[in-house]
Amino acid sequence: MTQQFIPGSSDFIRDIIDTDLKQNKNDGRVVTRFPPEPNGYIHIGHAKSVCLNFGIALQYGGTCNLRFDDTDPAGESMEYVQSIIRDVHWLGFDWGERLFYASGYFEELYGFAVQLIKRGDAFVCSLSAEEVRENRGTFTQPGKESPYRNRRVEENLDLFTRMRAGEFPDGAHTLRAKIDMASPNIVMRDPVLYRIKREPHYRTQTNWVIYPMYDFAHCLSDALEGITHSICTLEFENNRPLYDWFVERLIPGNRPRQIEFARLNLSYTVLSKRRLIELVRNKYVTGWDDPRMPTVAAMRRRGYPPEAIRQFCAQIGVAKKDNLIDIALLEHCVREDLNENAPRAMCVLRPLKVIIDNYPERKVEQIECANHPLRPELGFRKVPFSREIYIERDDFMEEPPKKYRRLGPGREVRLRNAYVIKFEKMVKDEKSGKLIELHCTYAPETKDGPPADGRKVPGVIHWVSAAEAVETEVRLYEYLFNIADPGAKEDFLNFLNQHSLETVKGCYAEASLAGARPGSRYQFERQGYFCADEKDTKPGKPVFNRIVPLRNSWTKISEKD
Repeated sequence: MTQQFIPGSSDFIRDIIDTDLKQNKNDGRVVTRFPPEPNGYIHIGHAKSVCLNFGIALQYGGTCNLRFDDTDPAGESMEYVQSIIRDVHWLGFDWGERLFYASGYFEELYGFAVQLIKRGDAFVCSLSAEEVRENRGTFTQPGKESPYRNRRVEENLDLFTRMRAGEFPDGAHTLRAKIDMASPNIVMRDPVLYRIKREPHYRTQTNWVIYPMYDFAHCLSDALEGITHSICTLEFENNRPLYDWFVERLIPGNRPRQIEFARLNLSYTVLSKRRLIELVRNKYVTGWDDPRMPTVAAMRRRGYPPEAIRQFCAQIGVAKKDNLIDIALLEHCVREDLNENAPRAMCVLRPLKVIIDNYPERKVEQIECANHPLRPELGFRKVPFSREIYIERDDFMEEPPKKYRRLGPGREVRLRNAYVIKFEKMVKDEKSGKLIELHCTYAPETKDGPPADGRKVPGVIHWVSAAEAVETEVRLYEYLFNIADPGAKEDFLNFLNQHSLETVKGCYAEASLAGARPGSRYQFERQGYFCADEKDTKPGKPVFNRIVPLRNSWTKISEKD
């Protein structure tokens, strides 16, 4: 796989790495990693971390590992592992042979825990989880030492060995570090290192009944892999002293440098994994890859190009303070990519039949249409034209306003790449009064030019031949939430957009789209950008997701801030 790197302006993370390299720290090596927990699908916030870590490794000629921090068997699964591997590959990155799992270090981590016990730096605590919380203290009050804190080393070793052997029920004991219950940093107040958890692990099955806590395993896994720069989000800043405490005692001389940056917050969505799980489990969406979700899988299914996501991540850069990024910037990056690369096609979403009375009844004409107006290398396609066509119902008005530039009584319009047609009459249902069809005439000479008298026809509309068109389903997506910052609301579910999906059946697409491959992207003339759904598209029966509508380019969101 060709690795992808989009150069961007310098930032404080790269400044730190530049300084380290000038001082020849780590012998000039740059080794990063992307360390997801396999308890859900990765989202656009993770994509930012993927692009940052792999991008830095590429920029500095280093390497980036993919490691699964799988220390909590509850909720972890091979499905999530496989989805993350697929998504990181799809984003354009590769890790070669450097695929690792924290669970692959379970034996080493257990050995590190034993070392801490022998040094007097860890003890087996028999307090309940609730008692541990009660004794932790507050931001202004110190914690209270466990009554088991001063157990003898031999007793701790015996209990910890028996914990591993499965002699005790869940919650009976934990292994805690012995640091400082009066520390102003609460994470340093004798944190739990191991807990008993009789939950089968998706990799190790039932080989273990004790599992290391994330904070213990994460930093030591970094050190074992020789990570030079441990790049993470701001919520781990307070954990940095704890990570350093572990590594300095257990793997001296190989301490990764932790650098924190602000996590991505995107408007009109939530990026909390807990909340995304709630959306999936309670069926507010159809799954992790529902195109309304902010997951990478959902964006792929909706039709976002990976290049656009990488460009978005490059444009937002990295910061030291949290802020809310307008989703319009992401859509702008998607639209810019698709405008350049998506072939054009025609699809009528809400069809109205038009009969061209003076066109030969059995004639089917093949009209040559460019696949892209500015890229002749993308070639041409044949679009059938016949006496009966479909146009958009909105492209006709019985009583149009003065500046209306489409079809109506006494009006004419040009069909894209084809002829000028003129309205003659309409047919309505006698009972309901609903418009059934239009009758028009066409000017044969207008296929390659203006009408014979040279008059200008201001309006251009899209169309498809009724007999040759392929019937399809189109899904129109809006934002999943109807407020800009649902993540700031505890009752975020109350702000779900009830109109986030409109499924339009009975649409008609031009004949060439019958063979649309799942995942293929198009600009539907005058409608927006669409993608053939990768799950539901079948041979001859495409289903299209709207990726983004046609809009003016995003300019300066900062002007609104």
